[in-house]
Amino acid sequence: MIEKKVLNAADGCKDIFSGATIMLGGFGLCGIPENCIQALVEMKINGLTCISNNAGVDDFGLGYLLKNKQIKKMISSYVGENEEFERQMLSGELEVDLIPQGSLAERCRAAGAGIPAFFTPAGFGTEISTGKEVRNFNGKPHILETALNADFAIVKAWKGDTAGNLIYKGTARNFNPLMAMAGKITIVEVEELVSPGELDPNQIHTPGIFVQRIFKGSNYEKRIEQRTVNENK
Repeated sequence: MIEKKVLNAADGCKDIFSGATIMLGGFGLCGIPENCIQALVEMKINGLTCISNNAGVDDFGLGYLLKNKQIKKMISSYVGENEEFERQMLSGELEVDLIPQGSLAERCRAAGAGIPAFFTPAGFGTEISTGKEVRNFNGKPHILETALNADFAIVKAWKGDTAGNLIYKGTARNFNPLMAMAGKITIVEVEELVSPGELDPNQIHTPGIFVQRIFKGSNYEKRIEQRTVNENK
């Protein structure tokens, strides 16, 4: 059995290079690879193309990399909570490719499944369809979308074993499983790391064959992007 355990985020991310394309799992601030993002900040690499559902917030998540001007291009579906992202986009400092959320998820999944492209009705008739092939299926126009590939996929899981088998929890089971399949090298941080055989095989969401490196993360903040409370008690 191949041992995939590495010491920490710095060890797992050590060969990520300037100009790399990186997928980063998570939804809002839920299930984001906090430790690995911090490692990328400390590595001071730049010119990155980041594929992520969103761009974090100004002072957390991918917001750290944006603030340091380490990201050249963002490929996302939602970026509304980050003022620095907005500033860089409007000023032309940051390249942005906005994709419908379902198309973004499927483009990641397609890469992991070895499917180079697919047709979808999402985005037809908008700027998203500009320059793309259009075909009709069942009387409805669809546009051709290509799979998204990445040099590295960085994901966060709840539990994992040293063989790379992963279990996600709650909302974190969104883009993380899709992106784990799509990176040439997949780096995983988990809250709990166990030995092979300790996880119930029927509960595993991502099999270890997709994972190259795994480590136990620490000091998770798990911030809430938009906290809503009931003031009428």
